[in-house]
Amino acid sequence: MGGKVGSVGWGWCYMHILVINPGSSSIKFSMLVEDADEIRPLAEGELGGIGGRSAKLEFRDAGGNDLSGKLGEVKTGSMEEAIGVVERAVGVAGLSPPDAVGYRVVHPGAHLRGHQRLTPEVLAKLRDAVPFAPLHNPAVIEIIVEMMRRFPGVPHFACFDTVFHETMPEEATVYALPYAVRKQGVRRYGFHGLSCESIVAQMREAQGIAFPRRMVIAHLGSGCSVTACIDGKSVDTTMGLTPTGGVMMGTRTGDLDPGVVLFLLRQAGATVDSVEGMLDGDAGLRALGGVNDMRALRKSAAEGNQRTRLAIRVFCRSVIKAIAGFIALYGPDAIVFTCGIGEHDAASRGEIAGGLAGIGVELDGVANQLQSKQTGQMVRKISDEDSPVAVYVAPAQEDLMIAWHVVGMCRASLRAGGQSS
Repeated sequence: MGGKVGSVGWGWCYMHILVINPGSSSIKFSMLVEDADEIRPLAEGELGGIGGRSAKLEFRDAGGNDLSGKLGEVKTGSMEEAIGVVERAVGVAGLSPPDAVGYRVVHPGAHLRGHQRLTPEVLAKLRDAVPFAPLHNPAVIEIIVEMMRRFPGVPHFACFDTVFHETMPEEATVYALPYAVRKQGVRRYGFHGLSCESIVAQMREAQGIAFPRRMVIAHLGSGCSVTACIDGKSVDTTMGLTPTGGVMMGTRTGDLDPGVVLFLLRQAGATVDSVEGMLDGDAGLRALGGVNDMRALRKSAAEGNQRTRLAIRVFCRSVIKAIAGFIALYGPDAIVFTCGIGEHDAASRGEIAGGLAGIGVELDGVANQLQSKQTGQMVRKISDEDSPVAVYVAPAQEDLMIAWHVVGMCRASLRAGGQSS
């Protein structure tokens, strides 16, 4: 990206971007600075336990130094109190106030395409989109409204997890449903797009790695999805209308026979909300293994727990099926693992690769066991040199992608003669 942003219209030499990545009971946040076409992190934090009795705050600068003690008492009994903590955090350790704020928003609904500057009209469309993501969008809308009140003099932007997948062909997005349903926006949107976009960017920039034209990205964390890319663009992905479908996840079912949903709804006392809560919050690894933390599951399985062993096998099998399907369709040159499980759990990578051995995936056992901090590489190859399909590990950098999009939208506003508001 060429040229230097200056205070979104007022001549600053640096641009400070506050990135908010919200959950239903937590807020991840980071402050980054753009200067001379480079973006670097200044600090990042996570505030948990929102709405509960106990608050949990982690806040560190780019050097890893703990800054949480500088904030004093932390209250998170309400989202408003939690946002107040974020506001105070931005002002500690000499951090400058933000020049712009970017938000990760899961679902734009049927009427928004591309990342958006937040206006009353865009907020209205986000409220209309709540039925598409009832567990995600209400919380982020509440955060956006409160943040805009606390930071009224800077522009605010929504960056959607679906935008990366807008390049998918129609045959990859359409559901076999009546037109009256499809015209309401019921289609496959895909998610984890900011993570996938960050992987594409890292693979393009990685030294000594030829950019893979055909690539499968396995985003494996609490939420999981597998995406197929050609020339760095999404052509297919496992998630659909919502982030519930696709491969098995920490607390979500993944793909499910629609008849199971109907069966659950017919049970005595069942409601749409209760079934939704089960499918999104009480399913997946948690339902099969008792917890949704892969580290705990691995420890329990190593001790001989058959329940947790089954949970791991079902999880890995679902990912193997997804990757194998995309290999059959698109013949990828590379697989990239990312996010918590994908980046840090060598055992899961090994089991998934083992299930793909028959179609050209072979890991280097030693390289697979190493962690990024041991190699000093952000993108590292873990496949054997003779493996027909190369396999890599890279971190998900969603906040960095949001910051780049915010800078880009601010520049576009400047070119159009706009002012921040």
